[in-house]
Amino acid sequence: MEVRVLGCGDAFGSGGRFNTCFHVTTPATRFLIDCGASALIAMRRFGVEPNAIQTVFLTHLHGDHFGGLPFLILDAQLVSRRTAPLTIVGPSTLRERLAALMEAMFPGSSTVERRFDLRLIELEPEMPTEVDGVTVTAFPVRHPSGAPSYALRLACEGRTLCYTGDTEWVDALYPAGREVDLLIAEAYTAERPVRYHLDWATLRKHLPAMTAKSVLLTHMGPDMLNRIPEGCTAAEDGGVILL
Repeated sequence: MEVRVLGCGDAFGSGGRFNTCFHVTTPATRFLIDCGASALIAMRRFGVEPNAIQTVFLTHLHGDHFGGLPFLILDAQLVSRRTAPLTIVGPSTLRERLAALMEAMFPGSSTVERRFDLRLIELEPEMPTEVDGVTVTAFPVRHPSGAPSYALRLACEGRTLCYTGDTEWVDALYPAGREVDLLIAEAYTAERPVRYHLDWATLRKHLPAMTAKSVLLTHMGPDMLNRIPEGCTAAEDGGVILL
């Protein structure tokens, strides 16, 4: 399994980084975890073929995590000439929120006839769901977004990874990240608590009990960008992790 960081920035472009997006490749499938507003730009920069992506898994419905979907869908229709189905998996209200987003950005785009099937799946919390060869389990977290916000645990071809999404600490992160091959964790600030976000000091206290095999820190704000956390890797746009 290869995990390529297409974006590891916060919502405000700290450090000039792209919005959240991770591209995962296995011998059988390719998928995204989140699709922030800059995702398609990052795909072009780092040589990722949009038409090869089978599935997009969403942690929550904020613009820096799902705002790239209208660009991805319209590129598939108008530029990349996609014919294979595209599946988008996310929290309840995904259908309504995606349609509203597309209409706000490109009026008429949500109802246009496409050359490919667009499949939308809304997750139920803590119910493992198999989608395109990936088993995804959503764990509720604390981050208001107009819809449920989740940490996602994904298993595929003998490898497991978890992305916390945006959240302050909740105990649901224990089962979400326990013994995964890779834990992708928000570390928005170093020590200063910010409501609905994870700081590094809090995360560090809980990591031993999570027993993740490796940890990648992401969604870092200005005071985290120049730190080198012990025992973890700080994400960089374009970086690659092999599992």
